[in-house]
Amino acid sequence: MSASTEAAAPRGGIMSAEMAEQPEVLRRILTEGAPRIREAAAAIAARSPRFVLLTARGTSDNAALYAKYLVEVLLGKPAGLTSMSTTTAYGAEPDLSDCLVVTVSQSGGSPDLVASTEAARKAGAITLAVTNNADSALAAVSEFHIDVLAGPEKALPATKTYTAELLALYLLVEGLRGGDGADAARLPEYAAEILARGSEVAALAQRYRFAQRLVITSRGYGYPTAREAALKIMETSYIPAQPFSGADLLHGPLAMVDNVSPVIAVVPDGRGGEALQPVLERLRGRGADLMVVGTADQVAGASAGFALPAGVPEEVQPILEILPLQLLAYEITMARGLDPDAPRALAKVTETH
Repeated sequence: MSASTEAAAPRGGIMSAEMAEQPEVLRRILTEGAPRIREAAAAIAARSPRFVLLTARGTSDNAALYAKYLVEVLLGKPAGLTSMSTTTAYGAEPDLSDCLVVTVSQSGGSPDLVASTEAARKAGAITLAVTNNADSALAAVSEFHIDVLAGPEKALPATKTYTAELLALYLLVEGLRGGDGADAARLPEYAAEILARGSEVAALAQRYRFAQRLVITSRGYGYPTAREAALKIMETSYIPAQPFSGADLLHGPLAMVDNVSPVIAVVPDGRGGEALQPVLERLRGRGADLMVVGTADQVAGASAGFALPAGVPEEVQPILEILPLQLLAYEITMARGLDPDAPRALAKVTETH
């Protein structure tokens, strides 16, 4: 999008266009990016890292959380999310020998991400940057780099870079375990089908136009989706949206849910969805206004919902789950007369230290 086109874009036009690019971005990763991801994964696997640490902020932090599930479930290795301030603020010097440190960042420009990655490499870690900018400072200080190939992203809310990060991280983990990533083959097709159903989401958005708060919940692979959906809704529409693991929701926060409290549940088709069923039963019992993103059967038991394609392996469902929720954030924001392209008080590249 040229500068003149961007300047002339209608309210919400940039975010809308970038969401629409996602099927093509996913296709590009599967065709152009996958060979390079497999190459990096093979080189890392040959060094047999014992555990994995993931470093990120904001939207990329939710992508990193998804990767944590992949590493623990598919690789059987311990994984954790780092606290960057331990090195950047406190000067801690952990021994990271035989550790893979994956830093995820759309821009690759935040100083604390760069500094913590440099510190990790000095501490003996294998360092890998996953970015949308091959020329970034983060890519330069990392031993390995994966370009998510999303192209320039102009809207402040990250959409196409998020799903690109998810797919790149899935292919990385598949490469680390010697898999072929075949479960991702139909994602571009499914993504296009979901995004073509925008009118369904626009109708759902009317339920939340005047909401004072939202609760978003899931379990397993769906939990990062719940967190990312909450972030998108808060940063675009300014509605407080609180994400909870279904298990954590039962440990107290359920008390704030009543028959006027909107709840969005991301229900994976698999073990995560099975684990969420007791939570859904409790929510229905409290009379919650429950919207479900999941299978047609799960949607049928809710107040409202959006049915996802059937038969998609649970490990890659988050790449599709977030799409109707991105659309929902956009549509709620537009209905409230706000501009999702440029939320107040935000910058595209957030420089933390």
